Amino acid sequence: MPLRFRNLDVTPDDPVALWGFEGMLAAIDRGYSKDWRKLVDAVVAEPTLRRVLDEARDAAESRSTVALLDEMLSHALRTPAQIALDQLQDAFRGTRMTQGELAAELGTSRTRLNSYLTGKVTPSMDVLVAVEQIADRYRVPARSKNLILEWA
Repeated sequence: MPLRFRNLDVTPDDPVALWGFEGMLAAIDRGYSKDWRKLVDAVVAEPTLRRVLDEARDAAESRSTVALLDEMLSHALRTPAQIALDQLQDAFRGTRMTQGELAAELGTSRTRLNSYLTGKVTPSMDVLVAVEQIADRYRVPARSKNLILEWA
């Protein structure tokens, strides 16, 4: 069942900027993922809506939805540097190596690699690509994953 507003002159199809506190609160407590996405997209596009959204978050009954909404907002508001760091950390986990092992394969020191992985230093693009290529060697192809699951 789609989200419906009660006692409001707007509908969920209207722009979020017109929803106000009550509409945002209803979307948080009674909405679905598409409604939460609409909230996040609106705040990213129009940061002044954040104040009203924060008030609705504070009044919301669904703490789990608030936590999810916070995560969605955090993800949507990442900077390019944060996105690159996330990609590097994901690729590092995919290598299944220790920092020392990966550093040796990259031809750098473990401390230098650690400074990349913690975000203290931004590596060049070729470092990110190299780590992703190493991770690709250790990833199980999708077809193999399905076969493994079928045996379980």
